[in-house]
Amino acid sequence: MKKETIDIMIEGGKASAAPPLGPALGPMGININEVITTINKKTSAMAGMQVPVKVIIDTETKEFEIEIGTPPTSALLLKEAGLPKGSSNPKKEKIGNLKIEQIIKVAVTKEDKLGGKTLKDKVKEIIGSCKSTGLLVEGKDPSETIKDVDKGIYDKPIEARKTALTEEEKIMLEQEKKKLQEEVAKIKAKEMEEARVIATDLFSKGKQQSKVESTLTEKGFDPDVIKLVVQETKAVAGAGAVVKKPAEPAKK
Repeated sequence: MKKETIDIMIEGGKASAAPPLGPALGPMGININEVITTINKKTSAMAGMQVPVKVIIDTETKEFEIEIGTPPTSALLLKEAGLPKGSSNPKKEKIGNLKIEQIIKVAVTKEDKLGGKTLKDKVKEIIGSCKSTGLLVEGKDPSETIKDVDKGIYDKPIEARKTALTEEEKIMLEQEKKKLQEEVAKIKAKEMEEARVIATDLFSKGKQQSKVESTLTEKGFDPDVIKLVVQETKAVAGAGAVVKKPAEPAKK
């Protein structure tokens, strides 16, 4: 009995015969629609997330098995926060807040993949992952929440493996998310204005676009801000990258 295995990433509930799955299954001689239906059924609860899928095929009988992995930790955290993507500048811009119950839920989902010996250790590991996505945990920076976990503040919900939120808590989190996003918008606007002043000055001095971009990067501006500001100020400046002509010598 010979088996072939196809490892692939699929958006939850959206497997199709299009690449990359269809072409990979085609040569196997199995019922592609049946495989797709099975995958979508098993991943429907993971809509919007990239999910690792393993299709194991018996090349003789054409029977198959589907093994579903767990999405990346960041994807699970963002789903809990109701966000499409993480912060582009997580150190300065916080885009959402999670309750400890949501952290426990992710830790339980990824339990077999995490290195901690206890669930408490695994919860701390998941909280640590919130740093790179720009998420607060219990309204605090993840580093501070990890200290609270060490103090035993969340021992009861962790030991009970509590993962459910009340409707009141869900509403509160949505309100907090809105406030955080408003704060991020203000930070972005201020950063855009600061970058715009610098870029306009550099272009007016005849600096090349690459020099403007590298200067803004060195000053720590977000890549998205740099892209927008350079496009805007370059258009205003005209050619943007044209070097100033040297002054003509004074006529005698």
